[in-house]
Amino acid sequence: MARSTATLRGVVKTYGKGYLAVKALDDIDLDVMGATMTAIVGPSGSGKSTLLHVIGAMDKATEGEVEVVGVDLNTLDQKGLAKVRRKHIGFVFQTFNLIPILTAFENVTLPMEFIRKGRREKKERGEYLLKKVHLDHRLRHKPSELSGGEQQRVAIARALANDPAILLADEPTGNLDTKTGRVIYELLREIAEEKTVIVVTHDEHIAENADKVIHISDGQLHE
Repeated sequence: MARSTATLRGVVKTYGKGYLAVKALDDIDLDVMGATMTAIVGPSGSGKSTLLHVIGAMDKATEGEVEVVGVDLNTLDQKGLAKVRRKHIGFVFQTFNLIPILTAFENVTLPMEFIRKGRREKKERGEYLLKKVHLDHRLRHKPSELSGGEQQRVAIARALANDPAILLADEPTGNLDTKTGRVIYELLREIAEEKTVIVVTHDEHIAENADKVIHISDGQLHE
């Protein structure tokens, strides 16, 4: 039986105070299991990205319990949250967020600098991950020399650099054409055989083929 890698109970996230307060998440209960793909869908402003950020230790819940890979995030300060992100969570964004002056290989191995991996280990891991995303022939190319789909594959390889338990993807196919989006989906589907993958998406193909679909509107979940 798959084990839960993220558990949320009664989670509320509020931005602002007083009459200006906006409740982005409203009493969220959620269990996300290991080695599965979960799709989060909903209209703009529904709380999708906020939910992803709370799970990913990028933002703290205002109320409720958040446990990720057995760690109670509410007990951690910013330094502790950063440690969880580095060790356990990989992020993929719609806009790729690659560093333009670095090669594909350098972008992928950059996260390993923060956990002090040795040069040989970084080299082997970087080459392995770029081969995994079918870009081992593009190691020395910079982002400007790569297509959108290739840049996103580099971003996915970078997200896997420190072997996280959870991969979070925020609209990973949003800037790609349909054909290229399918390639990214297949790659995420393959990763979900080993890790927890959570995808915020408007892509119907991803949503239809996920193991679990979470609908969110006005900060509330509807499975």
